[in-house]
Amino acid sequence: MYPLLDTINIPSKLRRLERKLLPQLADELRQFLVESVAKTGGHLSSNLGTVELTIALHYVFNTPHDRLVWDVGHQTYAHKILTGRREGMSKLRMQGGVAGFPRRDESEYDAFGTAHSSTSISAALGMAVAAQREGKDRRVVAVIGDGAMSAGMAFEALNNAGAMNTNLLVILNDNDMSISRPVGALNNYLARLMSGQFYATARRAGEKMLGVVPPMLELAKRAEEHVKGMVTPSTLFEEFGFNYIGPIDGHDLDILVTTLNNIKHLNGPQFLHIVTRKGAGYKAAEDDPILYHGVAKFNPEAGILPKAAGKPAYYQIFGEWLCDMAALDERLIGITPAMREGSGLVRFSEEYPDRYFDVGIAEQHAVTFAAGLACDGMKPVVAIYSTFLQRAYDQLIHDVAIQNLPVVFAIDRAGLVGADGPTHAGSFDLTYLRCIPNITVMTPSDENECRQMLYTAFQMDTPTAVRYPRGVGTGIAPQKHMQVLPVGRGEIRRNGEKIALLAFGSMLKPCLEAAEELNATVVNMRFVKPLDEDLIASLATSHELLVTVEENTVMGGAGSAVLESLESRGFAGPVLQLGLPDIFIDQGDPSQMLADCGLDKTGIVRSVRSRLPG
Repeated sequence: MYPLLDTINIPSKLRRLERKLLPQLADELRQFLVESVAKTGGHLSSNLGTVELTIALHYVFNTPHDRLVWDVGHQTYAHKILTGRREGMSKLRMQGGVAGFPRRDESEYDAFGTAHSSTSISAALGMAVAAQREGKDRRVVAVIGDGAMSAGMAFEALNNAGAMNTNLLVILNDNDMSISRPVGALNNYLARLMSGQFYATARRAGEKMLGVVPPMLELAKRAEEHVKGMVTPSTLFEEFGFNYIGPIDGHDLDILVTTLNNIKHLNGPQFLHIVTRKGAGYKAAEDDPILYHGVAKFNPEAGILPKAAGKPAYYQIFGEWLCDMAALDERLIGITPAMREGSGLVRFSEEYPDRYFDVGIAEQHAVTFAAGLACDGMKPVVAIYSTFLQRAYDQLIHDVAIQNLPVVFAIDRAGLVGADGPTHAGSFDLTYLRCIPNITVMTPSDENECRQMLYTAFQMDTPTAVRYPRGVGTGIAPQKHMQVLPVGRGEIRRNGEKIALLAFGSMLKPCLEAAEELNATVVNMRFVKPLDEDLIASLATSHELLVTVEENTVMGGAGSAVLESLESRGFAGPVLQLGLPDIFIDQGDPSQMLADCGLDKTGIVRSVRSRLPG
């Protein structure tokens, strides 16, 4: 099926191919991608869009000596296939298999680990400066998607890189626009011209000749900028100090290889703008690139079929609540940093477009934007993944908590997330949230409790966080009627003897299962901050062992809060803390990952019995 691809397992073999064979390789690689991802699930649209670019980069540059830094890393499947990991794609994003993002410990061709966006230019600049200091003839390339360019960090890096005379190439993979034939031909011609040696030599000669007459040199530079500006969006990047080239067709291998070969011999910071199509080469993905962005297993011939109705996922519970709450309170504003679908805001964005704000991949801005809204009477709700809230920690403290502003943080993907692995796991939010003054932290244990906690949070006039896991809940139907829960109060869900299991959020279900075997008391703690300290103290006096169970790192988490509370009241009885260990937990099946951490029924029973053998 793949006569050319079968012969390519490392880039050095790719570089031996005749250039005229590259389009055939692209066709085979694209076909393999569709067939492979259909069997495993993963990111599809973004990877189909970078097939030709990946081939051209490895064909032109001497990887791994030359560095490629990908941003965001979910567009690197073709890169992985061409760098010796084709066989491993059968276990993509599975335990012990190939990661869905670049990882330095997986391959020497993965120059930098990237799963969050907008880090590539900073990392690549560091590598370029390191090569310069060591006197190495090394080219460094950062490939950044247009969405990732919306984050401030990318522009911070551009600002710094443009002031340095380093051999850094930034490639903007623009996949939100298409090139019409006439404009495409013109831009391709201009790109060849502006990246060629003749243009570069003429430019240097002109600068040298006119340098003795500074006003004429300035006039020439401005004239060049305006000529470029008439046909290309170059001005912004030229002002940052980059030589702008493009835009060019990112699916034309001849144009890509020619342009990259020319750029490879230019000195100083270069900026290449390419235009690609998400899902290119697979019609279903081209027609609906969002649907095919992240896919489960599917039949490539039939495409993704509608799912049968089942239990709603937590993000859907949130989306329904947001619309219901918006109907009751016109002050509600919904904010997302580029995660409309993932966070469940599609319906809200359609029904309340004037109250919906997608700020792009800009988590820091999202939080401070919410703070500004709250200052003037609005009630902002920030829908954000736990792992992405980490990127806005200063804003959470400085702009929201210190000023005690009523911002609701709906924190999705709390705890382990499965196939996306450690970069996307929400392992730390209880730890980094509970140490902040003024904030209330809630952990719903089921769908209805999630809805009621969101309502409770919205009614408060202080910062609040409701953190819930990825996937479906326990099957408890949410009640349409909403009511305020008593803040800082837990509830006893089962009475037992000797052992009290203090469950936080998603851990209530396995605790109830374990309690049947242990005859233990089970408490749904509900709140991490403020804790139900009176209930904890009462349980400490009536039980031989308290066991805290959370889907968060044990270090500094909810269990640590319980220990601090007991110590402050002079209790010295035994407490067993169960949670995520002090390691970055690799990708895998979520239920198996929890079992490996001892956070299922069997693991809880085993841990308790080892602590109290009798």
